[in-house]
Amino acid sequence: MSAPIVVTALFGAGDQGWFDSLRRAHYPAERNRVPAHLTLFHHLPPSLEAEVKQRLSHETRGMPAPPAMLREPYSLAQGVAWRIESEGLAAVRARLAEAFAGLLVPQDMAGWRPHVTVQNKVAPREAGVLLAALRAGFRARPVTVTGLGSWWYRGGEWEPLSRHLFG
Repeated sequence: MSAPIVVTALFGAGDQGWFDSLRRAHYPAERNRVPAHLTLFHHLPPSLEAEVKQRLSHETRGMPAPPAMLREPYSLAQGVAWRIESEGLAAVRARLAEAFAGLLVPQDMAGWRPHVTVQNKVAPREAGVLLAALRAGFRARPVTVTGLGSWWYRGGEWEPLSRHLFG
């Protein structure tokens, strides 16, 4: 059975490990089915498999990794996410969105807010406690984006489809 395709940015091992550790500590275990991630597209048609791979390869092959910054955490009401800022990644996403324009679901047509969710589906009070803790002493810092990944979405679980590294 075909499944929709999810496209994400890939982080360097250190940043991925840090995001994953926060997610393991604060995301409800029964809902934490995928690693921490920065989604570019939530749902592309499975018929685009070959084109997705070709376009992601074109965006990364021989290209420098786009600089990215970890920005302040923010509230999701029932969770917390880290804001990620990257003009280069935003430009990549915009080019891909233009290429897939007629095939995007409403969620992917809406404005893109790059973030990494570390907590979701908890009581607002619990989310508020984590938000305050993460904001305490926060300083923006670089994060390493190493590439783009695509995944088959299998009802909560993700199955790797392809990885495309910058450089």
